[in-house]
Amino acid sequence: MPAGFYDYVRGRCDTLPAGYGEPGMRAYRHLVFLGVSQLLAAHYPALRESLSDEEWHFLLAAFIRDSAWDSNYYGDLATSFVDYLDQVEAQDDR
Repeated sequence: MPAGFYDYVRGRCDTLPAGYGEPGMRAYRHLVFLGVSQLLAAHYPALRESLSDEEWHFLLAAFIRDSAWDSNYYGDLATSFVDYLDQVEAQDDR
């Protein structure tokens, strides 16, 4: 898959990659968000409960867009999420 595909799906850009239609790409983006949301809500229920829907959506969109997560396996998300939160906290401490 071309880098433009991944950048679009992860929300890093809104430019459709060549050869792909908007409805399909929006569906891919939604499915990635949904998978991440479900897995992380299951791993970190206290965090999910402590955030509003808007805050949770914002956090997950930022994680999907900005994190170094590059595994094809959703099971690796929990570790990548903790790493991302540590990185954000370190930036906030500066």
